[in-house]
Amino acid sequence: MRTSHNLARRPASLLVLALGLSLSACGGIPSNRSLESIHQPVVYRTNYALDLMAGPDGLSPNEARRLAGWFEALDLRYGDKIAIDDPLASSATRASIEAVASRYGMLVGADAPVTQGAISAGTARVVVSRSRAEVPGCPDWSAKSDLNDVNGAGSNYGCATNGNLAVMVADPQHLIKGEVGNGETTVMSSNKAIETYRAADPTGTKGLKDNGTSSASSGSGK
Repeated sequence: MRTSHNLARRPASLLVLALGLSLSACGGIPSNRSLESIHQPVVYRTNYALDLMAGPDGLSPNEARRLAGWFEALDLRYGDKIAIDDPLASSATRASIEAVASRYGMLVGADAPVTQGAISAGTARVVVSRSRAEVPGCPDWSAKSDLNDVNGAGSNYGCATNGNLAVMVADPQHLIKGEVGNGETTVMSSNKAIETYRAADPTGTKGLKDNGTSSASSGSGK
């Protein structure tokens, strides 16, 4: 009785094993049937803050050197956003900070992001916001099955393109919102020179210039 019972359970075990293998194979089949990659760049932003002593005339030379040293330590670069959180909104303090930031070719923004901690009296907070972009989950080789009956894109589709884009973009915030243009393109700028050239009067309309050569020759002949 025990032997026949074991034989009766063996086909059921084989059936369960076959179903498990088939389900595991289905897990590796590509399922993305669109032209968009499921791997998209994600932008992260980090805020760095430094509190500086500020007086009626702005920053003292020591505080200005301290701010410059902080910028050096942060390796300030294009894409970083500088803002000032000054409870007094002192124009002298802003001018002092702008003077230091200009050495790195940076401008100071208008609105400062919210940071932790209260600002002490007589101090101003300089905030540097830095963004970075990366594509999480790449590379992705999870779809290992050769079966692709839905004609889906591979699991790693888009990792190379979007990964390179995330690394190469100068300002990662432009991946969220593009830079606002001024309405003037390169073609429009070049057309100004062409229109100026076309609008100018031909050089022959005013006649030839009298450079005095003929009068000089006649005078020498006499």
